[in-house]
Amino acid sequence: MDSALVGLLSRADQAVGRLDGVAQILPNPDLFVAMYVRREAVLSSQIEGTQSSLDDVLAFELDPNVRGLPNDVGEVVNYVRAMNAGLDRLTDLPLSLRLIREIHAELLRDGRGSEKQPGEFRTRQNWIGAGSARISDAAFVPPPPDTMWDALDNLERFLHTDLEMPALVHCGLTHAQFETIHPFLDGNGRVGRLLITFLLCHRRVLHRPLLYLSHYLKRRRSEYYDRLMAIRIDGDWEGWLQFFVRGVSETAEEATTTARAIVNLRESHRALIQERDLGSNGLRLLDLLFRQPLLHVNLAKDQLGISYGTANSLVERFETLGLLEETTGSHRNRRYRYTPYLALFTEDEPRPGQATPAQATETEADR
Repeated sequence: MDSALVGLLSRADQAVGRLDGVAQILPNPDLFVAMYVRREAVLSSQIEGTQSSLDDVLAFELDPNVRGLPNDVGEVVNYVRAMNAGLDRLTDLPLSLRLIREIHAELLRDGRGSEKQPGEFRTRQNWIGAGSARISDAAFVPPPPDTMWDALDNLERFLHTDLEMPALVHCGLTHAQFETIHPFLDGNGRVGRLLITFLLCHRRVLHRPLLYLSHYLKRRRSEYYDRLMAIRIDGDWEGWLQFFVRGVSETAEEATTTARAIVNLRESHRALIQERDLGSNGLRLLDLLFRQPLLHVNLAKDQLGISYGTANSLVERFETLGLLEETTGSHRNRRYRYTPYLALFTEDEPRPGQATPAQATETEADR
């Protein structure tokens, strides 16, 4: 490792350590994890061309039958399930090819890609290229199925290597090699990005799964693909690792800032509720909003165990105080958004009804 990479690793290690430490002061770190899992699902899926936003995912969770959501919202919800299922399985199953297949099965269990052997490594050739490019025009052709298995076996051994290797280097090498093997007919990019988080937890770099790189990779999508291709064509592992470790550092610093902002937001809103004498039900509704930042009155009624009239009055008071924003504009089936909280996770994303940025013309698409 050259001095540039060593310096980046030092900065990244410090940033990850600060993130792991600040997570300990969160009132309920599991809620923070849950929101970051949803956000990661949205951003990682958007890299692959989906249009759904974090608001769409929350609306689907609130009511799967709600109208007006993008058709691909189910794919993002599958990603959330795959992430949570993988994190749960890590407690009793080592990071392995078996776990990777289980994650993939959950990711593609329905919707787009569900016909492409969910949970099974490919038995035919795929390739990476733009649009409907033929294999002869592919930017890269992964190993054929008969040699793919040797590559996967080597990768699994590398996951549990005893070599003295910095954890972040280990993660970066693993992700790049997984993407190069491209062992599935669909979903390789999303599974490969999930592996980063799983490996950080496996290596005990983080006590909670709080580091997700898709925000960084989406903002630098072209460079992301170029760095992976530079490994395949020129063997430029050093350039990729510098890019990857820099992303870890930036992402950890952003997550630490967000965690501190959550603590400050919660304390200021609790003080406001107590100042306006909204009682224990007001504080309980606030706690509910950190779990469910999109809600309707019936949900508040059921979760808080209060009457509909009491819940409706409480929600209206929250709206008056600027804590909740009504999003439907109707008199029936009204839905409310905890906008100050969601702004911490969606500040650079379009709001519902806004156009999303144009997708890249060339992606790591599976063929």
